[in-house]
Amino acid sequence: MKKIAMAVVASSMLAAPAMAADVKIGVLLGFTGPIESLAPNMATAAEMAMKEASDSGNFMGGSTAVSVRADSTCVDAAAATAAAERMVTSDGVAAIMGADCSGVTTAVLQNVGTAKGIVMISPSATSPALSDIPDDGLFFRTAPSDARGGQVMAEVLMGRGIDSIALTYTNNDYGKGLADSIQGSYEALGGKVTVVASHEDDKGDYSAEVAALAQGGSDHLVIVGYLDRGGKGIMQASLDSGAFENFAMSDGMIGPSLPEAIGADLNGSWGLLPGGESEGYDIFAKMAAEAGFEATPYSAESYDSAALIMLAMQAAGSSDSQKMKAKVFDVANAPGTKIHPGELGKALKILADGGEIDYVGAREIELIGPGETGGAYLEQVVQDGKFTTVKSH
Repeated sequence: MKKIAMAVVASSMLAAPAMAADVKIGVLLGFTGPIESLAPNMATAAEMAMKEASDSGNFMGGSTAVSVRADSTCVDAAAATAAAERMVTSDGVAAIMGADCSGVTTAVLQNVGTAKGIVMISPSATSPALSDIPDDGLFFRTAPSDARGGQVMAEVLMGRGIDSIALTYTNNDYGKGLADSIQGSYEALGGKVTVVASHEDDKGDYSAEVAALAQGGSDHLVIVGYLDRGGKGIMQASLDSGAFENFAMSDGMIGPSLPEAIGADLNGSWGLLPGGESEGYDIFAKMAAEAGFEATPYSAESYDSAALIMLAMQAAGSSDSQKMKAKVFDVANAPGTKIHPGELGKALKILADGGEIDYVGAREIELIGPGETGGAYLEQVVQDGKFTTVKSH
């Protein structure tokens, strides 16, 4: 049977530019942990891109992109590293779409990505520290750095006439990095931060943390945390005690599960989410609905991350990370034919014919500096129990 299959493949090479085969791509996300309500749609979006490329028949000479899922947990660096190690050594993935949260992404990048020479494109790791980590040109991200996010948060706070805040953050790389950026940017604009305090996830009682935050006297609490863990606990404890009722939230707090859990008391609170309103996002959201899932936070970035991996492979004519890493910038940026979601088959054909593309994608992708996007942000307000976009920054 094996000899017959090899003969069929060999004969097909006469008509195809490369040997058709399965190309395995890792999908490393927090299927358990503090963003577990977001991970399924992120994975489905990435796999939608893989199916689109495979079904076109234009990917790597008719090859099929195959998803290999693994759980990053979002917070356990050892578990995420072990999962990524298995992906590479046992499953044979050629590249990784992920990881998701900044701490585990850093660990995987250092211990697996650079160690084994594997391209990683994260849809949601936003720590500013990732901009400076030596990565041998293997790491990219489709969400902007929190250095930019903190600046935008500060500007929106001041624009809303909020001149003092209490600030709490989840005690990890993501939380500390974004909190520092918010505080520095906000104070530079003349705002006052009355109290800054970290919080741990998965505690049963956050009343002591909330009481300490309230001592500064501000009416507004900025929460840098996770919608399925400590951030939600801080918010609920604040509402239960009456210490705060006005909340500004980081991207990790934004998702359908939070207003569902908190209820009507969350109406009027707001947050910032990477992304902009664009033709590409509208196309992606329609594609997601037709595929049976919702365009929840970071699902568009996940589609874009998977798309960039496959387009870079096509441009390189190889799934070898050492060859494709140099092509990620080429396919993401001008010059070339602009490519939106739903046009991966077209893009793959252009590349196969020796042409150039400019992948715009769902999130207006334009890579800068150390392989990351400059990035716009959406200001979202909870209205009638749902996050609703009110402005783009």
